[in-house]
Amino acid sequence: MAHVARIRFLGTAAAVPTTSRGLPCVCIEREGGLLVFDVGEGAQAAFARAGLGWNRETAIFVSHLHGDHCLGLPGLIQTMSMQGRSRPLAIYGPGGTAEFVTANLRMLRFSPPFELAVRDVWEGTIHHTKDYAVSACRADHTIPALSYLFREADRPGRFHPERARALGVPEGPLWKELQRGREVQGVTGTVRPGDVLGSGRPGVSVGYSGDTRPTAGLERFFAGCDHLIFDSTFAEEHSGRAGATGHSTAAGAAALARNAGVGHLILTHFSARYADDAAPLAEARRIHHTVTAAADQMSIEV
Repeated sequence: MAHVARIRFLGTAAAVPTTSRGLPCVCIEREGGLLVFDVGEGAQAAFARAGLGWNRETAIFVSHLHGDHCLGLPGLIQTMSMQGRSRPLAIYGPGGTAEFVTANLRMLRFSPPFELAVRDVWEGTIHHTKDYAVSACRADHTIPALSYLFREADRPGRFHPERARALGVPEGPLWKELQRGREVQGVTGTVRPGDVLGSGRPGVSVGYSGDTRPTAGLERFFAGCDHLIFDSTFAEEHSGRAGATGHSTAAGAAALARNAGVGHLILTHFSARYADDAAPLAEARRIHHTVTAAADQMSIEV
């Protein structure tokens, strides 16, 4: 079964880019596939720098239709087209996303050479494969907005080669069949996956808030997730501004993560008013035990 390889941060700024931070774009990179959360302006350049490739199985999830989260879509679609993409591309977002993409491509007089499937979605499971599912939840921003949760399917337990050998299963294709959960015939008879695999392991979960105030609903939605990427636009000195503009402070993100039992909180979407992330990071770490401040082109193995 494929598994999560890494989280890649392509853009971590709020509203306007800076010399060190591009606009929001976060990827979950899997074996053979890519899930993209928000596509701010310039995302295709960040894609190129990260070497993510243009023709991978890809699904895009837009949190809301403020420009810093979606204006990179037309450029990314055009770049994928010019780089020879042939695979279908799925795009999900709140109401108006399909109209936004269609209108922009029509104004550009551009039609991609690959299948483009854009869906307006709301809450619940919106995208799934046999290996994982992505769910959406209402966020609390100044316009309709969604937060997303990626949850990998539970994985088989660790394979024990010494058990397979003892049961007469030679190394090679039959080992792979057992690891996939299928029975095989060994020298002494039928060998079941449970004979050679340890206890099953829960799949990895990764949450992405988009722009939002912290809410009880999001606390429930992200409960127990392994990694949570959360809006941390402001430090506490600007908490009033955060509430008025539909954002979170780093401390607010940390309180939500603590209450939700999140394993690892990752701060992102930093206001350009701060010279660095030291203040938001320090405030969050006083509340939650494991906190990282995201940076452009940062990669986290999960």
